[in-house]
Amino acid sequence: MATGDLPPAEAAAAVKEEEEDLIEIVEEGSGRLDISRYVDHVRDLSAGAIATFEGTTRDHFAGRRVVELRYEAYAAMARRRLAGILREARSRHTLRRLAVAHRLGPVPAGEASVFVAASATHRADAMEACRYVIDELKASVPIWKKEVYDDGEVWKENREFLDRLSGDGSAPAPAAKAGGCCGSKVRVQEA
Repeated sequence: MATGDLPPAEAAAAVKEEEEDLIEIVEEGSGRLDISRYVDHVRDLSAGAIATFEGTTRDHFAGRRVVELRYEAYAAMARRRLAGILREARSRHTLRRLAVAHRLGPVPAGEASVFVAASATHRADAMEACRYVIDELKASVPIWKKEVYDDGEVWKENREFLDRLSGDGSAPAPAAKAGGCCGSKVRVQEA
C-alpha cells in the first residue's frame, strides 16, 4: 500500500519511519564503512534487539587468491531500490530503525563492502529483517561486483539474482547446500 493510500495518521508514521532509515551508497575513495555509525543509527530505547550483517571481502575463492572486490553501481537507482527494500522489510516485520550501506570501488580482502542493521522490540524481527534486506539487495539492487585475483579478474553475478530471473518471481530461498550462498557463483564471460 502506498503512503498516499493510508489514513493520515498512519501515513505520517510511515513517512517518519522512512525518514529514520539510513541508506548510503559510499562512493569510491570515501574510505571504509563506518559500522559503529550504522549501529548507533538503529539504536533505540524501545528496541530489545539490534541485528547486523557485515559482508566482507574474503581472501580466496575457488582455490584462487582474491586481492580485492571492485563494485560499480547505478547509484540513484540503487538508493531507490534500497528504500523500497527497507519499506518491504517494515511491512513484513515490526521494526524500530534500519540502516544499509554499500561501498563502491575497490574493497580489499578483510574489509566490509556491505552492512545492514535492524532494530526491533524482539530479536526475531530484527534478525529476519536483516536477512531479508541483504538477500533482496543481492537479488535486485543494481550493484555489480568484479572479483580481482592475483592472476586475473572476473565479473560475478549473484546466485540470488539468477534464481530470481529463472524462478517464479518470489524471493529466493535461503541457501541450504554445503558451501553457503557462494558455492555456485556464476562467472560472466566477457566478449
